[in-house]
Amino acid sequence: MNNKKYFGLASFIMFAVLAFSFGFNAFAQITTNAANITSTPGLIEEPITNPENITNKNSNTKPVDDLFEAKVIEILEERPVSQPDGSVVVQQKVKMRGLKNIWKDFEFEFNGISEIIAVSGNVYKKGDHVLVNHQIDSDGNDVYYIADYIRRWPLYFLAFLFALTITVVGKARGFRSLIALIISFLIILKGTIPLILAGWNPLAVGILTCILIFIFLIYITDGWNHKSHLAILSLAVAMVIVALLSWIFTYLTRLTGTSSEETLFLIGIGEKAIDFKGLFLAGVLIGALGVLDDIVIGQIEAVEQIKKANPKLPVKQTFKLALDVGNAHIGAMVNTLFLAYAGASLPLLILFSINEPPFLTFGQVINSELIAGEIVRTLVGSLGIALAMPLATYLAASFYKPKNSNSSS
Repeated sequence: MNNKKYFGLASFIMFAVLAFSFGFNAFAQITTNAANITSTPGLIEEPITNPENITNKNSNTKPVDDLFEAKVIEILEERPVSQPDGSVVVQQKVKMRGLKNIWKDFEFEFNGISEIIAVSGNVYKKGDHVLVNHQIDSDGNDVYYIADYIRRWPLYFLAFLFALTITVVGKARGFRSLIALIISFLIILKGTIPLILAGWNPLAVGILTCILIFIFLIYITDGWNHKSHLAILSLAVAMVIVALLSWIFTYLTRLTGTSSEETLFLIGIGEKAIDFKGLFLAGVLIGALGVLDDIVIGQIEAVEQIKKANPKLPVKQTFKLALDVGNAHIGAMVNTLFLAYAGASLPLLILFSINEPPFLTFGQVINSELIAGEIVRTLVGSLGIALAMPLATYLAASFYKPKNSNSSS
């Protein structure tokens, strides 16, 4: 009965958070549109009575530098182009039809046949849904570019499959972990990012984000109990250690946080200048939180099972047995962290392995800020894991008492 009550409460929390999020977005969109209408001269005095006619007018009336969705309705021409490396790139001229808003039912062409070879080499077919960019060239002509595929529906299905699998396998606890995941995502999306764009210190925001995430994560997943309190304490201490280590080694290695291409797009977009070094540190903390949570919860769970099996076992022996479990776990966690970062940076690692200037030696490679940043990120996270494991084990062995600790073994 308690599980059913908790399951219902968790469901209510999830749907309440989602409803608030979507409601807030809808309200913001409505108020923004209203502000635009009232502030645009002549817009209210001359309303559009037949918006469907817009799609049949000259496309010059349409917004420039606009991204919109379209559907490929015909492949007009294709040309295979052989590359020096032996690969073949297919260039296409396609006809498309707009799908939404003022572009709905508007037909236009994209001419991808030229002397310029696109790196992506996407080959489109009839029925594909794509994202299109509308521009005006130097002669005043309309030009359309296919920016990318529309991928949301496969992603929606993948998310549904993930949620279904976690719920079926993990049952009530798995469902609660999904709720914690959604809340973590909303904390980052609705709290962390807006605060950083508003000019707050990214490191301080990152620390606050981690605190909120692991509080929601642990208490929603494991409930309000002694084990969860110990996990919170262990994580708090571990995050302080990771924050200090990341700050020290970011300073010693003179990392600026501006080595990736994404940071170039962030220059000048916020209310104040973004502290990219602080942003890098915040990323290290948030990235390490997931594996720290795993090792801490795993160790406390190991201590719980050992104490349930033998409630009279001394603290020192309990600590030693749980530490043996943690030593096996810690190797897998360190490898997981390294492989996650290595997988994300695989194209970069390939680039550095071809022995082209300025990356001819090992010293030159690790001196690159991109590589140095990943090294700091990986090793600081691994240090956090190595220190969090014995800490959580000691606290659990010393202070955790299972409910049936007074029963006979």
